Amino acid sequence: MKLPAQPPSMQEIFGKISPERLNLVMSSRLEDDYRHWDDLRHRKPPEGLTLEEWWCALKIRRFVAMKALPLTDSQGKPFSYSTPDRIAKQLHEIDLGAGGRIGMWEPVTHPDTRDQYLVRSLMEEAITSSQLEGAVTTRKVAKEMLRSGRPPRDKSERMILNNYLTMRRIREIGKQPLTPERVFEIHRLVTEQTLDSEDEAGRFRKTDERIAVEDVTTGEIVHLPPPAAELEERMAAMCAFANGEPADPFIHPAIRAIILHFWLAYDHPFVDGNGRTARALFYWAMLRADYWLFEYISISEVLRRAPVKYYRAFLHTETDDNDLTYFLLHQSDVIRQAIGSLHEYINRKTREVGDSERLLRDWRHLNHRQQALIGHALRHTGTSYTIEGHQRSHDSSYNTARTDLLDLVAQGLLDQSKSGKRMVFYPSPRLEQAIRDGSGKGSD
Repeated sequence: MKLPAQPPSMQEIFGKISPERLNLVMSSRLEDDYRHWDDLRHRKPPEGLTLEEWWCALKIRRFVAMKALPLTDSQGKPFSYSTPDRIAKQLHEIDLGAGGRIGMWEPVTHPDTRDQYLVRSLMEEAITSSQLEGAVTTRKVAKEMLRSGRPPRDKSERMILNNYLTMRRIREIGKQPLTPERVFEIHRLVTEQTLDSEDEAGRFRKTDERIAVEDVTTGEIVHLPPPAAELEERMAAMCAFANGEPADPFIHPAIRAIILHFWLAYDHPFVDGNGRTARALFYWAMLRADYWLFEYISISEVLRRAPVKYYRAFLHTETDDNDLTYFLLHQSDVIRQAIGSLHEYINRKTREVGDSERLLRDWRHLNHRQQALIGHALRHTGTSYTIEGHQRSHDSSYNTARTDLLDLVAQGLLDQSKSGKRMVFYPSPRLEQAIRDGSGKGSD
Protein backbone atom coordinates (compact mmCIF):
# COMPACT_ATOMS: atom_id res chain seq x y z
CA MET A 1 0.00 0.00 0.00
CA LYS A 2 1.62 3.22 -1.21
CA LEU A 3 1.67 6.17 1.19
CA PRO A 4 -0.72 8.95 0.11
CA ALA A 5 0.73 12.37 -0.70
CA GLN A 6 1.39 14.43 2.43
CA PRO A 7 -0.91 17.49 2.62
CA PRO A 8 0.78 20.91 2.64
CA SER A 9 1.20 22.35 6.12
CA MET A 10 -1.22 25.05 7.15
CA GLN A 11 1.74 27.17 8.25
CA GLU A 12 3.10 27.12 4.71
CA ILE A 13 -0.27 28.04 3.23
CA PHE A 14 -0.85 30.90 5.69
CA GLY A 15 2.58 32.25 4.78
CA LYS A 16 1.43 32.63 1.17
CA ILE A 17 -2.04 34.15 1.78
CA SER A 18 -2.59 37.81 2.65
CA PRO A 19 -5.17 38.69 5.36
CA GLU A 20 -7.50 40.09 2.70
CA ARG A 21 -7.18 36.96 0.62
CA LEU A 22 -7.75 34.77 3.70
CA ASN A 23 -11.02 36.60 4.41
CA LEU A 24 -12.13 35.85 0.84
CA VAL A 25 -11.14 32.21 1.20
CA MET A 26 -13.06 31.81 4.46
CA SER A 27 -16.19 33.49 3.10
CA SER A 28 -16.40 31.02 0.20
CA ARG A 29 -19.36 28.64 0.31
CA LEU A 30 -17.86 25.16 -0.09
CA GLU A 31 -19.19 21.65 -0.09
CA ASP A 32 -16.93 19.20 1.76
CA ASP A 33 -17.18 15.53 0.87
CA TYR A 34 -14.10 14.90 3.04
CA ARG A 35 -11.52 14.04 0.44
CA HIS A 36 -7.90 13.60 1.44
CA TRP A 37 -5.29 15.90 -0.13
CA ASP A 38 -4.01 12.91 -2.13
CA ASP A 39 -7.34 12.94 -4.02
CA LEU A 40 -8.17 16.65 -3.81
CA ARG A 41 -4.91 17.72 -5.49
CA HIS A 42 -6.08 16.07 -8.73
CA ARG A 43 -9.37 18.00 -8.81
CA LYS A 44 -10.26 21.43 -10.08
CA PRO A 45 -10.74 23.92 -7.22
CA PRO A 46 -13.83 26.11 -6.96
CA GLU A 47 -13.76 29.22 -9.13
CA GLY A 48 -11.65 32.01 -7.68
CA LEU A 49 -9.55 29.75 -5.40
CA THR A 50 -6.20 28.08 -5.81
CA LEU A 51 -5.84 24.41 -4.88
CA GLU A 52 -4.02 25.27 -1.63
CA GLU A 53 -6.60 27.94 -0.72
CA TRP A 54 -9.36 25.40 -1.24
CA TRP A 55 -7.57 22.94 1.04
CA CYS A 56 -6.99 25.66 3.62
CA ALA A 57 -10.67 26.60 3.75
CA LEU A 58 -11.73 22.97 4.14
CA LYS A 59 -9.15 22.30 6.88
CA ILE A 60 -10.22 25.31 8.94
CA ARG A 61 -13.88 24.25 8.77
CA ARG A 62 -12.94 20.71 9.75
CA PHE A 63 -10.77 21.89 12.64
CA VAL A 64 -13.66 23.80 14.22
CA ALA A 65 -15.75 20.59 14.42
CA MET A 66 -12.97 18.35 15.80
CA LYS A 67 -13.20 16.42 19.10
CA ALA A 68 -9.97 15.21 20.70
CA LEU A 69 -9.51 11.59 21.79
CA PRO A 70 -7.31 9.95 24.45
CA LEU A 71 -5.54 8.08 21.65
CA THR A 72 -2.19 9.68 20.72
CA ASP A 73 0.33 8.90 18.02
CA SER A 74 3.96 7.89 18.54
CA GLN A 75 4.93 11.56 19.05
CA GLY A 76 2.22 12.17 21.64
CA LYS A 77 -0.10 14.14 19.31
CA PRO A 78 -3.77 13.29 19.91
CA PHE A 79 -6.10 11.85 17.31
CA SER A 80 -9.40 13.63 16.77
CA TYR A 81 -12.58 13.20 14.78
CA SER A 82 -15.70 14.98 13.60
CA THR A 83 -19.13 13.78 12.52
CA PRO A 84 -20.02 15.40 9.19
CA ASP A 85 -23.53 14.92 7.84
CA ARG A 86 -22.57 11.77 5.95
CA ILE A 87 -21.46 10.01 9.14
CA ALA A 88 -24.51 11.26 11.04
CA LYS A 89 -26.77 9.81 8.34
CA GLN A 90 -24.96 6.47 8.38
CA LEU A 91 -25.10 6.31 12.19
CA HIS A 92 -28.84 6.87 11.99
CA GLU A 93 -29.16 4.00 9.50
CA ILE A 94 -27.04 1.76 11.76
CA ASP A 95 -29.26 2.58 14.73
CA LEU A 96 -32.39 1.75 12.75
CA GLY A 97 -30.99 -1.37 11.13
CA ALA A 98 -29.01 -3.02 13.92
CA GLY A 99 -30.24 -1.81 17.30
CA GLY A 100 -33.95 -2.35 17.79
CA ARG A 101 -36.20 -5.31 17.16
CA ILE A 102 -39.12 -3.41 15.63
CA GLY A 103 -39.74 -4.62 12.10
CA MET A 104 -37.04 -7.28 12.29
CA TRP A 105 -37.53 -10.52 10.39
CA GLU A 106 -38.96 -13.53 12.18
CA PRO A 107 -36.20 -15.82 10.80
CA VAL A 108 -33.57 -13.89 12.79
CA THR A 109 -35.56 -13.54 16.01
CA HIS A 110 -37.31 -16.93 16.03
CA PRO A 111 -35.48 -19.47 18.25
CA ASP A 112 -36.09 -22.28 15.74
CA THR A 113 -34.31 -20.51 12.87
CA ARG A 114 -31.94 -17.90 14.34
CA ASP A 115 -29.02 -20.35 14.61
CA GLN A 116 -28.80 -20.98 10.87
CA TYR A 117 -28.28 -17.24 10.29
CA LEU A 118 -25.89 -17.00 13.24
CA VAL A 119 -23.72 -19.85 11.99
CA ARG A 120 -23.74 -18.38 8.50
CA SER A 121 -22.47 -14.99 9.76
CA LEU A 122 -19.86 -16.55 12.05
CA MET A 123 -18.53 -18.56 9.12
CA GLU A 124 -18.49 -15.57 6.76
CA GLU A 125 -16.63 -13.38 9.26
CA ALA A 126 -14.17 -16.15 10.15
CA ILE A 127 -13.36 -16.87 6.50
CA THR A 128 -13.18 -13.31 5.15
CA SER A 129 -11.30 -11.88 8.15
CA SER A 130 -8.68 -14.60 7.68
CA GLN A 131 -8.51 -14.00 3.93
CA LEU A 132 -7.82 -10.31 4.60
CA GLU A 133 -4.73 -11.45 6.53
CA GLY A 134 -3.50 -13.84 3.87
CA ALA A 135 -5.40 -17.10 4.41
CA VAL A 136 -5.61 -19.00 1.12
CA THR A 137 -8.55 -21.36 0.71
CA THR A 138 -12.00 -21.38 -0.87
CA ARG A 139 -15.19 -20.55 0.98
CA LYS A 140 -16.56 -23.99 0.04
CA VAL A 141 -13.63 -25.87 1.59
CA ALA A 142 -13.59 -23.60 4.67
CA LYS A 143 -17.33 -24.05 5.29
CA GLU A 144 -17.01 -27.82 4.84
CA MET A 145 -14.32 -27.85 7.54
CA LEU A 146 -16.37 -25.76 9.97
CA ARG A 147 -19.60 -27.71 9.39
CA SER A 148 -18.01 -31.16 9.58
CA GLY A 149 -15.78 -30.40 12.55
CA ARG A 150 -12.73 -31.96 10.88
CA PRO A 151 -9.31 -30.69 12.00
CA PRO A 152 -7.71 -27.92 9.89
CA ARG A 153 -5.21 -29.18 7.32
CA ASP A 154 -2.96 -26.11 7.09
CA LYS A 155 -2.28 -22.65 8.52
CA SER A 156 -4.99 -20.99 6.42
CA GLU A 157 -7.67 -23.36 7.68
CA ARG A 158 -6.33 -22.99 11.24
CA MET A 159 -6.70 -19.19 10.97
CA ILE A 160 -10.30 -19.60 9.87
CA LEU A 161 -11.13 -22.06 12.66
CA ASN A 162 -9.50 -19.72 15.20
CA ASN A 163 -11.56 -16.78 13.95
CA TYR A 164 -14.73 -18.86 14.13
CA LEU A 165 -14.04 -19.89 17.74
CA THR A 166 -13.09 -16.30 18.61
CA MET A 167 -16.37 -14.92 17.25
CA ARG A 168 -18.30 -17.47 19.31
CA ARG A 169 -16.34 -16.36 22.36
CA ILE A 170 -17.06 -12.69 21.62
CA ARG A 171 -20.78 -13.51 21.83
CA GLU A 172 -20.22 -14.94 25.32
CA ILE A 173 -18.21 -12.00 26.69
CA GLY A 174 -20.05 -9.18 24.91
CA LYS A 175 -21.39 -7.70 28.15
CA GLN A 176 -18.16 -7.97 30.14
CA PRO A 177 -15.74 -5.03 30.55
CA LEU A 178 -12.64 -5.00 28.40
CA THR A 179 -9.35 -5.58 30.22
CA PRO A 180 -5.81 -6.19 28.95
CA GLU A 181 -6.19 -9.81 30.04
CA ARG A 182 -9.35 -10.09 27.94
CA VAL A 183 -7.53 -8.64 24.91
CA PHE A 184 -4.72 -11.18 25.43
CA GLU A 185 -7.31 -13.97 25.60
CA ILE A 186 -8.82 -12.85 22.28
CA HIS A 187 -5.36 -12.66 20.71
CA ARG A 188 -4.52 -16.18 21.88
CA LEU A 189 -7.74 -17.51 20.38
CA VAL A 190 -7.09 -15.73 17.08
CA THR A 191 -3.49 -16.89 16.70
CA GLU A 192 -3.40 -20.40 18.21
CA GLN A 193 -1.06 -22.66 16.21
CA THR A 194 -0.54 -20.02 13.48
CA LEU A 195 2.49 -18.11 14.81
CA ASP A 196 6.16 -18.84 14.14
CA SER A 197 6.60 -19.22 17.90
CA GLU A 198 3.74 -20.14 20.22
CA ASP A 199 5.15 -17.89 22.97
CA GLU A 200 4.14 -14.88 20.82
CA ALA A 201 0.46 -15.50 21.53
CA GLY A 202 -1.27 -13.46 24.22
CA ARG A 203 1.61 -11.11 25.01
CA PHE A 204 2.94 -7.75 23.87
CA ARG A 205 5.65 -7.64 21.24
CA LYS A 206 9.09 -7.13 22.79
CA THR A 207 11.55 -4.30 22.25
CA ASP A 208 13.74 -6.45 20.01
CA GLU A 209 10.75 -7.58 17.91
CA ARG A 210 10.68 -4.73 15.40
CA ILE A 211 7.24 -4.50 13.82
CA ALA A 212 6.54 -2.29 10.82
CA VAL A 213 3.75 -2.32 8.24
CA GLU A 214 5.29 -2.24 4.78
CA ASP A 215 4.11 -1.86 1.20
CA VAL A 216 4.39 -5.43 -0.11
CA THR A 217 5.53 -4.26 -3.56
CA THR A 218 8.03 -1.51 -2.70
CA GLY A 219 9.07 -2.38 0.86
CA GLU A 220 8.27 1.21 1.92
CA ILE A 221 7.28 1.51 5.59
CA VAL A 222 3.71 2.83 5.73
CA HIS A 223 3.18 2.48 9.48
CA LEU A 224 5.61 2.31 12.38
CA PRO A 225 3.69 1.57 15.59
CA PRO A 226 4.54 3.01 19.02
CA PRO A 227 7.53 1.55 20.91
CA ALA A 228 7.00 -1.68 22.82
CA ALA A 229 7.85 0.07 26.10
CA GLU A 230 4.64 2.14 25.80
CA LEU A 231 2.24 -0.73 25.08
CA GLU A 232 1.19 -1.53 28.64
CA GLU A 233 0.14 2.07 29.30
CA ARG A 234 -1.50 2.41 25.89
CA MET A 235 -3.45 -0.84 26.34
CA ALA A 236 -4.78 0.36 29.71
CA ALA A 237 -5.91 3.62 28.10
CA MET A 238 -7.56 1.72 25.24
CA CYS A 239 -9.52 -0.50 27.64
CA ALA A 240 -10.66 2.52 29.67
CA PHE A 241 -11.88 4.16 26.46
CA ALA A 242 -13.59 0.94 25.33
CA ASN A 243 -15.50 0.61 28.61
CA GLY A 244 -16.67 4.25 28.43
CA GLU A 245 -16.95 5.43 32.00
CA PRO A 246 -20.23 7.27 32.76
CA ALA A 247 -18.33 10.51 33.43
CA ASP A 248 -16.68 10.43 29.99
CA PRO A 249 -18.00 12.71 27.21
CA PHE A 250 -20.67 10.97 25.14
CA ILE A 251 -19.42 9.19 22.04
CA HIS A 252 -21.88 7.36 19.82
CA PRO A 253 -21.43 3.61 20.52
CA ALA A 254 -20.74 2.76 16.87
CA ILE A 255 -18.08 5.49 16.70
CA ARG A 256 -16.52 4.14 19.89
CA ALA A 257 -16.42 0.64 18.37
CA ILE A 258 -14.82 1.92 15.15
CA ILE A 259 -12.21 3.91 17.08
CA LEU A 260 -11.42 0.82 19.16
CA HIS A 261 -10.87 -1.08 15.90
CA PHE A 262 -8.47 1.65 14.72
CA TRP A 263 -6.73 1.98 18.11
CA LEU A 264 -5.58 -1.62 18.38
CA ALA A 265 -4.56 -1.72 14.72
CA TYR A 266 -2.57 1.51 15.15
CA ASP A 267 -0.76 0.34 18.30
CA HIS A 268 -0.04 -3.05 16.69
CA PRO A 269 0.75 -4.50 20.13
CA PHE A 270 1.33 -8.07 18.93
CA VAL A 271 3.84 -9.76 16.67
CA ASP A 272 1.02 -10.99 14.43
CA GLY A 273 -2.79 -11.21 14.43
CA ASN A 274 -3.39 -7.49 15.09
CA GLY A 275 -5.97 -7.00 12.32
CA ARG A 276 -8.06 -10.00 13.34
CA THR A 277 -7.91 -8.97 17.01
CA ALA A 278 -8.92 -5.39 16.12
CA ARG A 279 -11.98 -6.57 14.21
CA ALA A 280 -12.94 -8.93 17.04
CA LEU A 281 -12.81 -5.99 19.48
CA PHE A 282 -15.09 -4.03 17.15
CA TYR A 283 -17.67 -6.82 17.46
CA TRP A 284 -17.26 -6.93 21.23
CA ALA A 285 -17.97 -3.19 21.42
CA MET A 286 -21.04 -3.35 19.16
CA LEU A 287 -22.58 -6.25 21.08
CA ARG A 288 -21.84 -4.56 24.40
CA ALA A 289 -23.75 -1.52 23.12
CA ASP A 290 -26.79 -3.75 22.40
CA TYR A 291 -26.40 -3.81 18.62
CA TRP A 292 -27.61 -7.40 18.82
CA LEU A 293 -27.87 -7.80 15.04
CA PHE A 294 -24.06 -7.80 14.87
CA GLU A 295 -24.20 -11.45 15.88
CA TYR A 296 -25.36 -11.96 12.28
CA ILE A 297 -23.30 -9.37 10.36
CA SER A 298 -19.89 -9.76 8.73
CA ILE A 299 -17.91 -6.55 8.14
CA SER A 300 -14.91 -8.47 6.78
CA GLU A 301 -17.13 -9.79 3.99
CA VAL A 302 -17.45 -6.15 2.83
CA LEU A 303 -13.81 -5.25 3.57
CA ARG A 304 -12.51 -8.14 1.48
CA ARG A 305 -14.29 -6.79 -1.60
CA ALA A 306 -12.23 -3.57 -1.44
CA PRO A 307 -9.21 -4.13 0.84
CA VAL A 308 -7.27 -1.18 -0.62
CA LYS A 309 -9.94 1.26 0.58
CA TYR A 310 -9.73 -0.31 4.05
CA TYR A 311 -5.97 0.15 4.37
CA ARG A 312 -6.07 3.58 2.73
CA ALA A 313 -8.55 4.77 5.38
CA PHE A 314 -5.86 4.05 8.00
CA LEU A 315 -3.22 5.94 6.02
CA HIS A 316 -5.44 8.94 5.29
CA THR A 317 -5.97 9.33 9.02
CA GLU A 318 -2.28 9.10 9.86
CA THR A 319 -1.10 11.45 7.10
CA ASP A 320 -3.62 14.25 7.74
CA ASP A 321 -3.13 15.48 11.30
CA ASN A 322 -4.47 12.27 12.89
CA ASP A 323 -7.96 13.00 11.55
CA LEU A 324 -9.91 9.83 12.37
CA THR A 325 -12.90 11.10 10.40
CA TYR A 326 -11.49 9.35 7.31
CA PHE A 327 -11.58 5.98 9.05
CA LEU A 328 -15.02 6.67 10.53
CA LEU A 329 -16.41 7.53 7.09
CA HIS A 330 -15.04 4.32 5.62
CA GLN A 331 -16.14 2.05 8.44
CA SER A 332 -19.62 3.51 8.90
CA ASP A 333 -20.18 2.89 5.19
CA VAL A 334 -18.83 -0.67 5.57
CA ILE A 335 -21.25 -1.28 8.46
CA ARG A 336 -24.15 0.08 6.41
CA GLN A 337 -23.23 -2.25 3.53
CA ALA A 338 -22.89 -5.23 5.89
CA ILE A 339 -26.35 -4.61 7.33
CA GLY A 340 -27.70 -4.32 3.79
CA SER A 341 -26.05 -7.62 2.84
CA LEU A 342 -27.79 -9.37 5.71
CA HIS A 343 -31.12 -7.85 4.69
CA GLU A 344 -30.61 -9.05 1.12
CA TYR A 345 -29.57 -12.53 2.24
CA ILE A 346 -32.59 -13.01 4.49
CA ASN A 347 -34.96 -11.63 1.87
CA ARG A 348 -33.46 -14.01 -0.69
CA LYS A 349 -33.73 -16.99 1.64
CA THR A 350 -37.32 -16.03 2.47
CA ARG A 351 -38.16 -15.98 -1.25
CA GLU A 352 -36.40 -19.31 -1.78
CA VAL A 353 -38.35 -20.92 1.06
CA GLY A 354 -41.57 -19.52 -0.39
CA ASP A 355 -40.65 -20.91 -3.81
CA SER A 356 -39.88 -24.30 -2.28
CA GLU A 357 -43.20 -24.35 -0.44
CA ARG A 358 -44.98 -23.64 -3.70
CA LEU A 359 -43.04 -26.40 -5.46
CA LEU A 360 -43.91 -28.74 -2.62
CA ARG A 361 -47.56 -28.56 -3.64
CA ASP A 362 -46.60 -30.53 -6.77
CA TRP A 363 -45.38 -33.43 -4.64
CA ARG A 364 -48.83 -35.01 -4.76
CA HIS A 365 -47.56 -38.39 -3.58
CA LEU A 366 -46.86 -36.81 -0.16
CA ASN A 367 -49.87 -36.99 2.13
CA HIS A 368 -51.16 -33.93 3.93
CA ARG A 369 -49.26 -34.82 7.13
CA GLN A 370 -45.95 -35.05 5.28
CA GLN A 371 -46.67 -31.83 3.37
CA ALA A 372 -47.31 -30.01 6.66
CA LEU A 373 -44.12 -31.32 8.26
CA ILE A 374 -41.87 -30.44 5.29
CA GLY A 375 -43.48 -27.00 5.04
CA HIS A 376 -42.61 -26.45 8.71
CA ALA A 377 -39.06 -27.80 8.17
CA LEU A 378 -38.46 -25.31 5.35
CA ARG A 379 -39.24 -22.41 7.66
CA HIS A 380 -37.54 -23.86 10.75
CA THR A 381 -34.42 -25.71 9.64
CA GLY A 382 -33.11 -26.19 13.18
CA THR A 383 -36.13 -28.19 14.32
CA SER A 384 -36.05 -31.91 15.10
CA TYR A 385 -39.02 -34.28 14.82
CA THR A 386 -40.02 -37.51 16.55
CA ILE A 387 -42.53 -40.19 15.72
CA GLU A 388 -44.49 -39.39 18.88
CA GLY A 389 -44.55 -35.67 18.11
CA HIS A 390 -45.71 -36.25 14.53
CA GLN A 391 -48.35 -38.68 15.84
CA ARG A 392 -49.71 -36.10 18.29
CA SER A 393 -49.67 -33.27 15.73
CA HIS A 394 -51.92 -35.18 13.35
CA ASP A 395 -53.83 -37.48 15.71
CA SER A 396 -52.61 -40.51 13.82
CA SER A 397 -51.46 -43.96 14.88
CA TYR A 398 -47.84 -44.62 15.85
CA ASN A 399 -47.27 -46.83 12.79
CA THR A 400 -48.72 -44.21 10.45
CA ALA A 401 -46.47 -41.49 11.91
CA ARG A 402 -43.43 -43.80 11.70
CA THR A 403 -44.16 -44.64 8.07
CA ASP A 404 -44.56 -40.93 7.21
CA LEU A 405 -41.14 -40.01 8.63
CA LEU A 406 -39.20 -42.98 7.28
CA ASP A 407 -40.66 -42.32 3.82
CA LEU A 408 -39.41 -38.72 3.99
CA VAL A 409 -35.95 -40.02 4.93
CA ALA A 410 -36.01 -42.38 1.95
CA GLN A 411 -36.79 -39.44 -0.35
CA GLY A 412 -33.87 -37.41 0.98
CA LEU A 413 -36.00 -34.74 2.63
CA LEU A 414 -35.18 -35.68 6.23
CA ASP A 415 -32.11 -37.13 7.96
CA GLN A 416 -32.39 -39.66 10.76
CA SER A 417 -30.37 -40.39 13.91
CA LYS A 418 -30.89 -41.89 17.36
CA SER A 419 -31.07 -40.26 20.76
CA GLY A 420 -30.92 -43.16 23.16
CA LYS A 421 -33.56 -45.58 21.91
CA ARG A 422 -35.65 -42.87 20.28
CA MET A 423 -35.45 -42.08 16.55
CA VAL A 424 -34.97 -38.36 15.81
CA PHE A 425 -35.46 -36.75 12.40
CA TYR A 426 -33.96 -33.51 11.04
CA PRO A 427 -34.44 -31.46 7.88
CA SER A 428 -31.83 -32.51 5.33
CA PRO A 429 -29.19 -29.82 4.59
CA ARG A 430 -30.24 -30.27 0.93
CA LEU A 431 -33.97 -30.03 1.67
CA GLU A 432 -34.69 -27.00 -0.53
CA GLN A 433 -32.53 -28.29 -3.38
CA ALA A 434 -34.11 -31.75 -3.16
CA ILE A 435 -37.58 -30.22 -3.52
CA ARG A 436 -36.45 -28.22 -6.55
CA ASP A 437 -34.71 -31.19 -8.17
CA GLY A 438 -37.67 -33.51 -7.58
CA SER A 439 -40.49 -31.06 -8.28
CA GLY A 440 -43.60 -32.99 -9.18
CA LYS A 441 -41.99 -36.31 -8.23
CA GLY A 442 -44.68 -38.95 -8.09
CA SER A 443 -47.33 -36.63 -9.52
CA ASP A 444 -49.82 -37.65 -12.16
